[in-house]
Amino acid sequence: MNKPAVLSVDDVTAALESLDGWEEQDGALHRELEFKDFSEAFGFMARVALIAEKMDHHPDWSNSWNTVDIAIASHDAGGVTQQCIDFATKVNALR
Repeated sequence: MNKPAVLSVDDVTAALESLDGWEEQDGALHRELEFKDFSEAFGFMARVALIAEKMDHHPDWSNSWNTVDIAIASHDAGGVTQQCIDFATKVNALR
């Protein structure tokens, strides 16, 4: 199986122009989302988990009460790939 290609800095920068709320941080796409309460935040995480399983692409993330912090990078490739961009786009569609 081939490793996915890491996107160039320019490609990531261009992709971020259309990914509202995301930024590049430490070699990953990063976004912090705030919700009304814990239940809403956890429900969002459950929906993201279904996307992650379907794509076989899993974020690094955490939850603290009403806040969800997400970082997306390809561990196999060692950086941001097109699959990471696609994943972030699907996450944004949930909001």
